[in-house]
Amino acid sequence: MTFIPFNQSYLCGKESEYVSEAIGSRALSGDGPFTKKVQENISSLVGAGKSLFTHSCTAALEMAALLSNLVPGDEVIMPSFTFVSTANAFTLRGAVPVFVDIRSDTLNLDETLLEQAITVRTKVIVPVHYAGVSCEMGAIMNCAKTHNLLVIEDAAQGLYSSYKGKPLGGIGDMGAFSFHATKNISCGEGGAFVTNSSELGERAEIIREKGTNRSKFFRGQVDKYSWVDIGSSYLPSELNAAYLLAQLEVGQSISNKRLKIWGRYHDAFLRLEHDGFARRPIIPQECEHNGHIYYLLMPTLDSRDRFIAFMKEQGIGLSFHYVPLHSTEHAATCSRAASSMSNTDSLASRLVRFPVWPGVESELDYIIEKTYKFFGLSA
Repeated sequence: MTFIPFNQSYLCGKESEYVSEAIGSRALSGDGPFTKKVQENISSLVGAGKSLFTHSCTAALEMAALLSNLVPGDEVIMPSFTFVSTANAFTLRGAVPVFVDIRSDTLNLDETLLEQAITVRTKVIVPVHYAGVSCEMGAIMNCAKTHNLLVIEDAAQGLYSSYKGKPLGGIGDMGAFSFHATKNISCGEGGAFVTNSSELGERAEIIREKGTNRSKFFRGQVDKYSWVDIGSSYLPSELNAAYLLAQLEVGQSISNKRLKIWGRYHDAFLRLEHDGFARRPIIPQECEHNGHIYYLLMPTLDSRDRFIAFMKEQGIGLSFHYVPLHSTEHAATCSRAASSMSNTDSLASRLVRFPVWPGVESELDYIIEKTYKFFGLSA
């Protein structure tokens, strides 16, 4: 029996060609021609004035945290249902993650809980667009404007997704994307920082280059570069950029493939939802998503675990997702919850994700059949 993995990286065809070209150039450090093309591509997709390729979404979030001028004790509102990098980027600056519960429909930060979470120490709101489905950015941006707060979009999963026609990542003050091997568009490890603020963009360039004005030097704007600000090394090599460019050139096509797979699951599992066996994802009308994740919400934690184990026996790799940050050992030392986390606790314990990688299409009938078999039904 051939095992169907939960995830498998997609190759579009030009990755090897571009990587070989980068190797042949003998100029492998970052900010070469491939990096510049990647950044131009991302800026165009997101509608951002400044796009900077980074070695991970974690790096992009850390850059955003540095740009926020946080001091120890400042507070940053975010969901607990997210990857640890969302919180780590800010705790590294001494800031306090303040967790709010998620919505039961989209599993995104509940914007109605923001007001009660804000204190005099609040400086930033970090909406996380789970599964490439947008948070309610209208309400979040209005709240931030009222309280003079920065909005940093964790759009790790959100490339090719939008809210009311606006690409995710480019709506807030800053945005961060991931090109990890699990994402729709990938270079193994990679990310991007974006902003529409010329002031933030100029300083971001410095922070990314170890706190130096090296980029200005190479543009001929200064006669030498030196240490002008805090920063770190967030610049990946041309090899990563070359691989990523090949993917970005056909990125919409890749996302379209995933959307078709997503739609196949969604149609097939309507009966399961109708009969009360599981709940399908909910996509608000104002959100256009990218097919990044397809999941079902099982009735209980026990049924989810039994389902994953059953499907593994059938040769199908499924996966749960985040352990909520507020429930972890380290959270007690550096964060607090500003609301009941009942939705987060319940939904996180019942969620199971399905394979959505291009190439799995031929296996969908089998995956759907075995899913129905678990519930004692015929597909």
